[in-house]
Amino acid sequence: MPASLHAAYADVLELLTIVPDGDEAAVAAVRAREACLTKPQGSLGSLETLVEFLARWQGRAKPRLDNPMVTIFAGNHGVTDQGVSAFPREVTAQMVANFTNGGAAISQMCALHEINLRVFELALELPTGDITLAPALDDKMCAATIAYGMEAIAGKPDLICIGEMGIGNTTVAAAIYAALYGGTGADWVGRGTGVDDAGLARKAAAVDRALAFHGDELNHPLAILARVGGREIAAMLGALLAARHQKVPVIVDGFVATSAAAIAHAINPAAIDHCIFAHVSAEGGHARALAAMDQKGLLDLGMRLGEGSGAALAAILAKTALHLHYNMATFESAAISGKDA
Repeated sequence: MPASLHAAYADVLELLTIVPDGDEAAVAAVRAREACLTKPQGSLGSLETLVEFLARWQGRAKPRLDNPMVTIFAGNHGVTDQGVSAFPREVTAQMVANFTNGGAAISQMCALHEINLRVFELALELPTGDITLAPALDDKMCAATIAYGMEAIAGKPDLICIGEMGIGNTTVAAAIYAALYGGTGADWVGRGTGVDDAGLARKAAAVDRALAFHGDELNHPLAILARVGGREIAAMLGALLAARHQKVPVIVDGFVATSAAAIAHAINPAAIDHCIFAHVSAEGGHARALAAMDQKGLLDLGMRLGEGSGAALAAILAKTALHLHYNMATFESAAISGKDA
């Protein structure tokens, strides 16, 4: 990494490199209780591992979900000038208002299941640079946006779900993946908000032009984030980092949110151990990106909505898993003979 780049991101690199471990004693305590519940061991599958996940990364033998939170980071993108989206970028601000007014899918999910929802607007009036012609962000602004994203845990959530909103951001996420993992735009782009075949071709071409324009400058994951990423992706990276250091487990949403985790993983694979990936998006490149990080999505529902919706569904499952863990009877309390009786 060039010295100038290292100076801009020194704090971020330290947070990514020196990460606290999970609490295995807390996991052991959870498993001991699970073994006593009135069910065959392991029969709840991922619902059991979700409770272990919460225990490990909260550092609590008795994990809790008193303050789960969905965070949506919203940003605008200059690359929309290349005709890569079915909607104009004004829709980003309009959807932010919809989140706040309770009209969006994520708003209703959170209201129904008592999950806090916070929306972070990231200079919507100032789109990032068109990545086919200029850097999305300079390094100083990128580092500052990562730092801003760290404020997402100021409300002391015990679980944070990271999601996003930004017209054009499936294009920049595809560019991040292509820069990290190789391939062309066509390998990574999908239909996003519903572009037609011509729009899909424009997206692929825009990614290819961005990769060619930035060339050798795409020489480090944080340089990739600044050159071809976006404010919401940088902020999600910040939220992810702060969560690790404050013992807050993270659920990552879909195609775009995963690109923030991919940046962290490319620097230090262990930096995302406190994350689970909510679902496999209908965007084809998402499964490929998860595989590149040796990760799997918890759900596969054919979703591609964004806005943290898949992560919220995973949080609902986590709440259910925790409720079962604490409220099911034990073999002893229910006077049921155990396996070895």
